[in-house]
Amino acid sequence: SAPGRFADYFVICGLDTETGLEPDELSGENFEQTPLRRTFKSKVLARYPENVEWNPFDQDAVGMLCMPKGLAFKTQADSREPQFHSFIITREDGSRTFGFSLTFFEEVTSKQICSAMQTLYHMHNAEYDILHAPPTNDKESCSSAGDCNGTSVSKLQRFNSYDISRDTLYVSKCICLITPMSFMKACKKVLEQLHQAVTSPQPPPLPLESYIYNILYGRSLKFSGVYGPIICQRPSTSELPLFDFPVKEVFELLGVENVVQLFTCALLEFQILLYSQ
Repeated sequence: SAPGRFADYFVICGLDTETGLEPDELSGENFEQTPLRRTFKSKVLARYPENVEWNPFDQDAVGMLCMPKGLAFKTQADSREPQFHSFIITREDGSRTFGFSLTFFEEVTSKQICSAMQTLYHMHNAEYDILHAPPTNDKESCSSAGDCNGTSVSKLQRFNSYDISRDTLYVSKCICLITPMSFMKACKKVLEQLHQAVTSPQPPPLPLESYIYNILYGRSLKFSGVYGPIICQRPSTSELPLFDFPVKEVFELLGVENVVQLFTCALLEFQILLYSQ
């Protein structure tokens, strides 16, 4: 049985520079999209510890659920705010393990990846110009469209493009905690503080590995975070099961009427399907 630990694994997912840019087959073919709008395959880059006896590491499941949309690329012109989400892995015996992920963007330092993205844009633009070139003998359509070379459409298509000599390329990366209990607020604080420490110009008081080790092997439910304490509390036997998610977000996402209708359906034991991106 699992000991009373706060987290079982610390995981990092992102771009594997050795394998390069691989299309994400789970997202379907999206070659008609500009390269910056395509999704690429992410990999589990590191995890600690390597394995725990009571919770075997499922690399495929964790990799897919940490970054369900695969890798995303952006430039300095795009918004790059970190995003947090949670997930659950349910095993065949019905037992559950919880995952909490913080996805952010970091600058691509690999020249090979930047060159590959530039090449994809050259190929995409060449194919687009061939497919959308007007007929050579149709001068009337050119004059009515106002542009025989199709540059007006090409400019629209090339918006959000990437020029290796001008733009800075960023790629998504994810840090994740795999836990036996759903301490959502605490996990979010831990991941946000770790990310803040990585991006801050001032180094943290202790090496980041010290904080990660404390999270994984600490017996207390009060931790010394990078920038402040993090406290968790297990419910007692007489209390309701742990539910650490803010109910306010449900009302913000669905609205009051839909929440009431959803609650009514739950009380009447109707089948309920929630569909989301």
